[in-house]
This record gives sequence, C-alpha cells and structure tokens, in this order.
Amino acid sequence: MKRKKQKPKEVESRKESFTRRDFLKGASVAVSSGLLITEGHAAPSPPGPEAVAGPGPVPITLRVNGQTRKLNLEPRVTLLDALRNYLDLTGAKKVCDRGVCGSCTVILDGKPVYACNLLAIQAEGHDIVTVEGLSQDGKLHPIMAAFVEHDAQQCGFCTPGFVVACKAFLDKHPNPTFDEVEEGLGGNLCRCGTYVGIRQAVLEAAKSMKGGEANA
Repeated sequence: MKRKKQKPKEVESRKESFTRRDFLKGASVAVSSGLLITEGHAAPSPPGPEAVAGPGPVPITLRVNGQTRKLNLEPRVTLLDALRNYLDLTGAKKVCDRGVCGSCTVILDGKPVYACNLLAIQAEGHDIVTVEGLSQDGKLHPIMAAFVEHDAQQCGFCTPGFVVACKAFLDKHPNPTFDEVEEGLGGNLCRCGTYVGIRQAVLEAAKSMKGGEANA
C-alpha cells in the first residue's frame, strides 16, 4: 500500500500566508500608486487651454439721439452693452437680459425694441433713441413730467424703459383709451406694480403732447 506523498511544509505555509485576495489587494495598490504604468505607456497629461478663435473688434457707426458715434466693438456686443459700457448712456437698464422685462427698451426707427436682444452691429444704419434723447434743452419730456405727476415710478429700474415705450406708443396712438394703453405697454413689466399710475401718466401725456381729450 502506497503512502500518500506529503508536500513540503514551506510550500504549505506559503500558500496559507498568501491568498488570492492578498494578490488582488497588492495589484490594486500597485495600479493606484502608478507602479504598473511604464514610461512608454504613461497616461497623457490633460490638454492645456486652447486659444479662443473668433473675430476681434470691428468699426461700427451708430446714430444715437441724433448724433453719430463711432466705436470699435466685437460683433457679439449687444446694443444695450454698447450704449451702457461704451457710450455711457446708462438710462436703458440691464435687468433680465433676456428680452422679457422691457427695462432696456429703446426706439429703433420709430419702433420700441429690447436693446438686450439686438446686436450693436445690427443697429448700424438705423436711428436709435434712448431715454436720454427725450429731454430737450434741459426740460422734461411731457411723458417724464406725467410720470412724476402721477407717481408712476418706484424703484426706478423699469421707469426708463416704460418712458421710452410710452413715447413710441403715443407716436402711433396720440389719443388712446385706458384699455389701449394697457395693451400697448404689455411688453414692459414693473416689479413694484405701479401699472395704474403709469397708465394714467400716459393718458395725461397724450393730452399734453397732442392737446386731445384722452378717454379714461
């Protein structure tokens, strides 16, 4: 009867002391520490910042409040930013910057537009009127005076846009009704809720500007 051959003790002890789990742990440590990454197969370094490609400033001529203004602007600059940051005409306010509130309203060729939604380069060759261009010889425009009379301004952020929108509206509707004013100024928002005063101011200004009997 053959006797079963016994394994050397040192082999037995080595297998007992080094398991499969130990091997996996060691491999994980080697990978995380970078020991298994050779110089020829090293991970590539992250790319550096790339230069932004795009058009630089270009000459632009704007006609604002009857004056010709020459500027050098990037084509991406909005009309609102051009007025405020380059021409120092800060009456038009930058509030929503999304073409929603109407605080940046200016008149372009007789029509009210949101200056934040129009590129300055698109306004080239057109007549632009801002709230600063409504006063003449230091006197308040009748719409401005009516706003003061009827307490139609509160915080003031929306006021310049409303005044300009009212001017454009009254140029088209010189003798409006209350309901027509409400509908005609629907593109401007007032966070303070002074809509009643604003509408009364427009009706009052209509009388002053045209001498008509505004219908309430």
